[in-house]
Amino acid sequence: MPSEQSIQQHIRLTCGTGSTRLFRNNTGVLRDYHGRPVSFGLTKGSADLIGWTTREITADMVGATVAVFTSIEVKTATGRLRPEQKQWLDAVQAAGGIAGVARSVEEAEHLLTAHPDSVPGAEQQQQAKQP
Repeated sequence: MPSEQSIQQHIRLTCGTGSTRLFRNNTGVLRDYHGRPVSFGLTKGSADLIGWTTREITADMVGATVAVFTSIEVKTATGRLRPEQKQWLDAVQAAGGIAGVARSVEEAEHLLTAHPDSVPGAEQQQQAKQP
């Protein structure tokens, strides 16, 4: 079974081209040379791969493009999401971003090419936009 690191690298190299750019997001804490903790990465629970996907937007702005925040949590076939990882993905989806779990390049490609209304969280996004 391929390691999470191997799956992640394959997804980043295969899917991070064209209209999508993906970057490794390492998170954690290390001590500096004075022994003080230094945090790095976006936040605890943020996804392994982050970036953007360029999309053309609605008819009233034909031709304009936007960069949609993209966040992919990579897991092995048996890997599980931690609660803070699920929270992160839910927050990105609720804000209109592309977010999800991928266990293979094919799952990542599906996540990146799915119609926005078919992505988990799209229903909450639509409800949030209505008065």
